[in-house]
Amino acid sequence: MNIVVLVKQVPDSGLARQLDAQLRVDRNGANNVMGELDEYAVEAALQLKEAHGGEVTVLTLGPGQATETVRKVLAMGADKALHIEDDAVGGSDALTTSAILAAALGRLEWDLVIAGAESTDSNMGVMPQLLAARTGAPALTGARKIDTDGTTVTVEHQRANGYDVLSANLPAIVSVWDTINTPRYPSLKGIMAAKRKPVETLALADLGVTEAGPADARNEVLSAAERPARTAGQIVADDGQGGDALAEFLAAEKFI
Repeated sequence: MNIVVLVKQVPDSGLARQLDAQLRVDRNGANNVMGELDEYAVEAALQLKEAHGGEVTVLTLGPGQATETVRKVLAMGADKALHIEDDAVGGSDALTTSAILAAALGRLEWDLVIAGAESTDSNMGVMPQLLAARTGAPALTGARKIDTDGTTVTVEHQRANGYDVLSANLPAIVSVWDTINTPRYPSLKGIMAAKRKPVETLALADLGVTEAGPADARNEVLSAAERPARTAGQIVADDGQGGDALAEFLAAEKFI
């Protein structure tokens, strides 16, 4: 089974995010990491490979420093990588990004594409569905469990009050939540082996893609402002009426 796992290098979500002069997420800082949900997608791909055999290919779209994330995935156990790197990509919207990734998938042999349910920099959660539309493959999203018999894939689609069981023929595209597994850490052996694994780097011209960047984007950020500073909370001394004060506060904030 040939599995492609999508990963994205993003600014650390635990730190304050910065915008550049074009009001885009600044990706040139030192605090870039693999997207959190991408790690769960990688682990899901590796577990399927271990259970059924085959090969895991990493696919990423990003600047040169995204190689750091690619090498981490290879150290975790992926077999090879395809890195799409082109300065013209900066400022592309989700639709354009999906066209680029679909073109990259067209160069690979794959039975299953696995991605995180959303990225932690934009939180749009649309890329698996857009890729399904462009490739014609079914999309099974929000999975908390994946299984396959080599011909079909079955997932448990997570819901707020339970889950649905979804099945589709391969090839297919699956997105996962963080409830699906516990990602492994790269071992020293894996880190050393990753240095010898192939990483192919392609530009947009290699993919035959001509639309990219803000000029071809369907949306535009017009303005941005700093997040307001947190205000001090309300402290209520419990003199026997604390319950009443809490109820009044919740009612005023329309929680009850």
